[in-house]
Amino acid sequence: MGNQNLDSNVATIMLVDDHPLFRKGLNQLIEFESELKVVSEHSNGKDAIAAAQDIDPDIILLDLNMQGMDGLETVKELRNQGVSSRIIMLSVSDNDEDVITAITNGADGYLLKDMEPEDIVEQIKQAAIGRMAISERLTHILAAALRKPNRKPDNPLSGLTSRELEILKLIAKGLSNKLIARELDISDGTVKVHVKHLLKKLNFRSRVEAAVWMVDQQH
Repeated sequence: MGNQNLDSNVATIMLVDDHPLFRKGLNQLIEFESELKVVSEHSNGKDAIAAAQDIDPDIILLDLNMQGMDGLETVKELRNQGVSSRIIMLSVSDNDEDVITAITNGADGYLLKDMEPEDIVEQIKQAAIGRMAISERLTHILAAALRKPNRKPDNPLSGLTSRELEILKLIAKGLSNKLIARELDISDGTVKVHVKHLLKKLNFRSRVEAAVWMVDQQH
């Protein structure tokens, strides 16, 4: 039947983790949620990168500390390949450096594996509707890191088309691609292409960086 026939209100998820038990547990939790569906599972980054191109899931849950190609290398490569899924890192580490590196390399969220299972699911649901998924005790680390001296040129927005600017403003409000598509009456695919272009023009690797920066611009 393929994902194409899935209800557009259902967020498709790819799980990437080298612990079968953790994948199984997460899978079982997600099965209870009618608005989330796991469509693909992988135990390493290499397979995930190949599959992400084909499947184009809404959300990729990515283990940070995998054997071989770790989560950071994987997220970098996914973004280099132009994968525009929302990527959420799953980690046992709440080290400031890990969190900041993951986000600046293109992750859209960072969840700790020791969170309550229902909190993890709640955060995934937040990501599905376009909000940032991050463990509560990490938010201050992130806010501080992303607001470091602005490394953008004087007026980078002038390089954007009016459509890209419109989409950037909606990203800053926390809207997902699906909601932006609905709002502007264009297809999901068209939104993805615009997002890809505007991130490239502004030299951002993730929508989260773009959103935080845009919110700052508007103050």
